[in-house]
Amino acid sequence: MRKLIFVAMLAVAGFGASAASAHDYPYCLQGQDYGYPGLCQFTSYLQCEATASGTLSYCGVNPRFYYAQAPRGRRPWGWY
Repeated sequence: MRKLIFVAMLAVAGFGASAASAHDYPYCLQGQDYGYPGLCQFTSYLQCEATASGTLSYCGVNPRFYYAQAPRGRRPWGWY
């Protein structure tokens, strides 16, 4: 029984970690040290600028965030 609970807890923790890492943030740290689109882990432009301060990096928008298609809503049943 303890093994089953332990395995269930690991599965929930693994799912939570994968869901958290799938989030695209709006700003990326870009420069020669980072590939395209860069290090995209910033929720605000000020966070990105503070990290880029004193380096040869700069901040830009995350194309996966800004140019992603909006999720499509469901049409009601019977609507043609």
